[in-house]
Amino acid sequence: MTITAKRSGTVLRNGGRGLVDRVARVRELGIVIALAVLFGVTGAVNPEFLGLDSLRDILLNSSIIAMLAVGQTLVVITRNVDLSVSSVVGLSAFGGALMLAEHPGLPIVVVVAGCVLLGAACGAINGLLVGAAKVPALVATLGTLYAFRGIDYAWAGGLQVNAADMPESFLSLGSGSLLGFPLLALVAIVVLLAVGWMLRNLRSGRELYAIGSNPAAAVLAGIPVRKRVITAFVASGALAGLAGAMWAARFGTVDAGAATGKELDVIAAVVVGGVAIFGGSGTVYGAALGALLLTGISSALAVLRVDALAQTAINGALIIAAIVLDRLLALRVAATLRRRRHRDAT
Repeated sequence: MTITAKRSGTVLRNGGRGLVDRVARVRELGIVIALAVLFGVTGAVNPEFLGLDSLRDILLNSSIIAMLAVGQTLVVITRNVDLSVSSVVGLSAFGGALMLAEHPGLPIVVVVAGCVLLGAACGAINGLLVGAAKVPALVATLGTLYAFRGIDYAWAGGLQVNAADMPESFLSLGSGSLLGFPLLALVAIVVLLAVGWMLRNLRSGRELYAIGSNPAAAVLAGIPVRKRVITAFVASGALAGLAGAMWAARFGTVDAGAATGKELDVIAAVVVGGVAIFGGSGTVYGAALGALLLTGISSALAVLRVDALAQTAINGALIIAAIVLDRLLALRVAATLRRRRHRDAT
């Protein structure tokens, strides 16, 4: 009987995971359909929207947001949030640009690595506040959002780094292409695939989902919750640092106000992409699709000459709709699992 119970529990857990995976795939498929409708309708109204230059701009503009969304997903899965990502992007973008302006012969890889390390250090501060000091993530990262931006302004002192001050080899990371595909988008895709593989195949990645699903149960199961939460914030900060380097390469002109307000776009992309704001479910692929959808909506509104303020309203409506949908799906999944548990028990 014990063996039968264990087998039933294993089947139930595997069935529950399969159900959650199917729900995630449905959410991602829905975003793909929404993208097809968006591009189809806008392209029918204005064929230039589907031109190569327009599609390339959309891909480039969504790449940085997608990169940040990947890092944010790691944090949100653990039932936390990182509001400081935009300030980390601004700080690392200015720092990287200033390094290149003052030391033109510095290898590009050293500058990018420096930006990543700076971002990781900022992420470690967030992680220690949340994971070790037990400060609520919303409060902690709201504070560091302003603190990191303040450091950025103090460091810049009103200085602005222009594209002319940086080497062309660095700027080509943001505007160049490989076999016709933008380099910046390739970097985002590599990050996306690497983190997606980690979440799916490594034990540490699966433990992030367990923490978000039930933090107390994760502790009882022996999962190093504090370590995993800190690691998630460090990874988010490191990716924000990488995004900062890409921001400098993409836009050329960098000052202390770079990427201000982008944290809302990142969170919107994550939530719209199907990552549950309550933690425990979602994928980085959905978050990246969410970034592409929001960027596509922004570009479509510009092409259709809709008031720019409408974009904010649409983003807000999408966030609310995604949260409501997540809650409804969570209740449905829970009800399905209860029915299965009752059926197996009888």
